[in-house]
Amino acid sequence: MNPVLKSKLPLMCQTLFEAKAAKKLTFADIGKRINKDEVWVAAVFYGQAKPDESDLKELSIVLDIRENYLINDFGTKTYFPDRGGLFQMPPTDPVIYRFYEILQVYGYPLKAVIHEKFGDGIMSAIDFTAKVDKVSFCHTENGRCKVLL
Repeated sequence: MNPVLKSKLPLMCQTLFEAKAAKKLTFADIGKRINKDEVWVAAVFYGQAKPDESDLKELSIVLDIRENYLINDFGTKTYFPDRGGLFQMPPTDPVIYRFYEILQVYGYPLKAVIHEKFGDGIMSAIDFTAKVDKVSFCHTENGRCKVLL
């Protein structure tokens, strides 16, 4: 993990990453074992989502971290994720920059379609799902990334 990014994470998130690496697990592996989506699991690890106590219990089993340690840091009423502060704008990481480009090009078109379908409502950035899949194309040997938001 990038040391600068790691320094921005809460200590508990760093502990989660260390346990994940020690167990040689992927976010998908952890998600399957706790019945959560891999993107949500990654968001918890990066301090961008708040797990509930049942999630923490499952994480403690999968990662072999004491449950009370997780609950003390994540399960308190004083812990709230500090969302959105992990990278500069515009982003310099190529993958994250692609999402930035998508919003530059499709931000207003998506906004217009949302308003046509829902009126002057807002879209939740917290209460949504995301899925990453690998799809095959005839012109690429390794396939392409498909992100569904």
